[in-house]
Amino acid sequence: MQGEHPIRAQVLVAGGGPVGMLVAAELAAYGVDTVLLEPRTEVSDQPKATTLHARAVQSLARRGHLPGPARLSYGPEPASSAFHFAGLPGLTITAPPHEPEPVLKCAQADLERHLETRARTAGARILRGHRVTDVEQDGSGVRVTAEGPQGPAVLRADYVVGADGARSTVRTRSGIESDTVPATVSALMGTVTLADPGDLPKGWHRTPRGWIVAKHDGDRTHLRTLNCAGPHEDRRRPVTLDELHDEVAHIAGRDIAMHSPHWLSRFSDFARLARTFGRGRVFLVGDAAHVHFPIGGQGLSTGVLDALNLSWKLAHAVQGTAGTGLLASYDAERRPLARRVIDGTLAQLALMRPGPEAEALRTVFTGLLAAESGSGHLSGLISAQDTVLPDPTGAGGPAAGTYLANTALGTPDGDTDVIRLLHDGRPHLLLLGEKAGRHREASRAWAGILHSVEVRPTPAVPYEAVLLRPDGHLAWVPGDGELGQVLTAYFGPGTPATAG
Repeated sequence: MQGEHPIRAQVLVAGGGPVGMLVAAELAAYGVDTVLLEPRTEVSDQPKATTLHARAVQSLARRGHLPGPARLSYGPEPASSAFHFAGLPGLTITAPPHEPEPVLKCAQADLERHLETRARTAGARILRGHRVTDVEQDGSGVRVTAEGPQGPAVLRADYVVGADGARSTVRTRSGIESDTVPATVSALMGTVTLADPGDLPKGWHRTPRGWIVAKHDGDRTHLRTLNCAGPHEDRRRPVTLDELHDEVAHIAGRDIAMHSPHWLSRFSDFARLARTFGRGRVFLVGDAAHVHFPIGGQGLSTGVLDALNLSWKLAHAVQGTAGTGLLASYDAERRPLARRVIDGTLAQLALMRPGPEAEALRTVFTGLLAAESGSGHLSGLISAQDTVLPDPTGAGGPAAGTYLANTALGTPDGDTDVIRLLHDGRPHLLLLGEKAGRHREASRAWAGILHSVEVRPTPAVPYEAVLLRPDGHLAWVPGDGELGQVLTAYFGPGTPATAG
């Protein structure tokens, strides 16, 4: 990679966590020449995120990315999973029939390895041991400087995706500013061995001095603490076993002996939201775009949905089949949802603070959780299943922006369903019934982009035709707007010669 002849790619992804690997896997599967730079030489097994929520799980399923047995667990009945809100038990998250389990537990390291394998298999170039140091845009592309095993390296790409975490170099060097919420609490995390595991049963423990979350894994215990007295004086100071021990003892009100520490770290409720998720030819996903207190396990899911929203749009831009506003719709669709996640985590943290007012709020919310039955506002807030995207055209019809639930579809080529249909990553025009032929004619100029499928009418899709985006959201159903108008907005004017 050294010298005056830079590595070239259509898209460069900075950061090889699960979100960056997912972007690389998606782009490579679309045939985009993709290179990914990651400073770490191997996957870290440090315990991090372990939760994927319903909409992220469903969207990964539609692209064939779910790992292991989760790919096969689509039951005919609604599936429910117990969760929590601000540490309060009683929240139920329910997925529709024929969808995967709504809460998937998967270690972040395992997901990263799985997606790296898929990215490499699809043809992405994964370059570990390379740290991005500078990003410069011009009218024709982006120049990226990186530090690699052999010294400085220069790369040239049409587009850059910053998936390089909370301290994103891509974000800062691209001049993208952020709105921030300062830290008000201190939290510690680590894996230890308890002298007596019975001293701290698994689960959430609240005292007047804070919270402890314990999860046992064999003879190891994963601990998280929350102290609302104030932020860390020095957030970069390494955590010691003595500090974690003393904090646990302070919150618990008794000594809990521990030894053999691993993966000790500190965090807070500092929050950041980039003021734009895209500037020119540079885009941000995951923690590079948004950071929040990790209550509720929404960080990884939000990044996954960023990646799946951006990737198909970026692929069309690279291949010259994107409408003029398609890339801009990434920021318009995902930034408000990231803002919602940040607001939701701040609200949960407010419920976790000490004091009589918070205690009264917890009592009220405990009742609300019991009354939700898996389909209320709080369930939607956590699972993102209530997401409706804005219609960028105004012509998409009454269901535009909603998510099409998995349902059986009968086609001339045999029976399938929405999940299997979307594995190819293309937009789909579903034609249901005898009156749908006119919509096929209206879409003829986009025949090289669309996958048009004749489908037997079904009550689950109560329209004569629907335009389904690659990420599972509906772009158009018959209404006052014309299909051609929506297709032009998404994919440009089309190519009549190809259609012919």
